[in-house]
Amino acid sequence: MAFNPNQSYRTVQAGYAAYGSAALDAGLRAYMLRVYNWMASGLVLTGLVAFAISHTALLNLFYQPVNTAYGVALHPTILAYATIFAPLVFVMVLSFGVNKLSTTAAQTLFWVFCATMGASLTNIFMVYTETSIVEVFFITASMFAATSLFGYVTGRDLTSWGSFFFMGLIGIIVASLVNIFLHSPAVAFAISFLGVFIFLGLTAYDTQRIKTSYIQFGSAYGAAMAGKRSVYDALQLYLNFINLFLFMLQLFGQRNQR
Repeated sequence: MAFNPNQSYRTVQAGYAAYGSAALDAGLRAYMLRVYNWMASGLVLTGLVAFAISHTALLNLFYQPVNTAYGVALHPTILAYATIFAPLVFVMVLSFGVNKLSTTAAQTLFWVFCATMGASLTNIFMVYTETSIVEVFFITASMFAATSLFGYVTGRDLTSWGSFFFMGLIGIIVASLVNIFLHSPAVAFAISFLGVFIFLGLTAYDTQRIKTSYIQFGSAYGAAMAGKRSVYDALQLYLNFINLFLFMLQLFGQRNQR
């Protein structure tokens, strides 16, 4: 996921300029467009699956009504828990098997992953109003697009950002686990705020990483490898977007009145 350790970012950029933009620009633009198309298509599938499950009888497969002292509540079923953890398996398979999987297998896994992610996000329609979900989605999309564009066009080396924001990600995961027991609204707010900051940073970093990786190795990809790599790179940006959206929803989403 990192740049070639034998070549600095400035060396890669200098090589890019020396080789000539005409030789690489067309291929780079086509590759980045393919990555963004995969990411956008995955987001559409995720949204459609989440909406379909939450608005049809399929919801009963994931959540069952249970009588409590406060009234009827929806409790997750085993299938709901399975969809929460299943995406982790898909990410691991795609990450470690990108060189071994066929192009068709990688693309199929990506679609299944996005659909499974949609099933795991069904609960947002039970927690937040649909209007606020749509509003936060478009705000997130605007922020993501601006940050990704910055990562693509900046001449600044963002290599160090990867380690910094990855450590920050570990920090908010640990803090989230601790807050399960603390139930502190202030801690939850801080986690959401830092989560937005971290995934914006990772979006810029990953965009530059994808661009630089193509400049270094794109000519040697071949059609099959380019097809697989574009799916894998789209997955990285997709995950950044989903996490950014969820943290933004926690900050600005309007909860349903119960």
